[in-house]
Amino acid sequence: MSFSKWIGASLGWSFGGPIGAIIGLALGSIVDAMADGKNSPFLGQGNPQQSRRTTYRTRQRQRPQTQSGDFEVSLLVLASVVIKADGKQDQSELDFVRQQFVNMYGKERANHAFKLFKNISKQNISVRPVCLQIKQMMDHPSRLQLMHFLFGIAKADGTVTSDEERQIYTIAGYLGISSRDYESIKAMFYNSQENAYKILEIDKSATNDEIKKAYRKMAKKYHPDKVIHLGKEHQEGAEEKFRQVQAAYEQLQKERRF
Repeated sequence: MSFSKWIGASLGWSFGGPIGAIIGLALGSIVDAMADGKNSPFLGQGNPQQSRRTTYRTRQRQRPQTQSGDFEVSLLVLASVVIKADGKQDQSELDFVRQQFVNMYGKERANHAFKLFKNISKQNISVRPVCLQIKQMMDHPSRLQLMHFLFGIAKADGTVTSDEERQIYTIAGYLGISSRDYESIKAMFYNSQENAYKILEIDKSATNDEIKKAYRKMAKKYHPDKVIHLGKEHQEGAEEKFRQVQAAYEQLQKERRF
């Protein structure tokens, strides 16, 4: 499978919008790549020729179900932003991105993705228009999954710096992620006595019944089936969020003995 076929099949709704421009600059020629991507086995999104005829402008009033390629391209762009947030590209963070793509997509596909990622990282990306495009076109569970991945990148070297946290917070705001959702996902990457409450999006003053209700709500919100449309390759990340919700609930059960 050639690189041109890989990217031709992966552009999806990004073509024509700010993300498409970033990918285009990284590749040199989007149109040629998409033309070469016909019948690519990469993402199984159908005929990329059809995607090429559908621009961001003509689809901005719709929110179709997010596909694996849409999610993947968004990951590449936003990951490059977070990695540069502290003014340097730490090798452990780069290794984390590569390994995550290997885990999700396999070695060959991951190599293509990382090759594109390195080209994207060389650009000065305007975060707001990119995030607004993602917010317009991507469903909420998929955006939450993006946030979880970005925190994972920042934590890859052992510490989330204030610059990285500030950048992720800015991204969350542009993506339309509520402060409670942001704090819930953030708490999954920090060690604190209050984290269980934050993950469940409740205060320490919550009653046992309120904790139970919050757990049911969060278990539903973070259930892996919420992102099943992204493909099995993204289920592991979703399952990790779900496990942390369960762990937070079990911790409070133990502490409060209910």
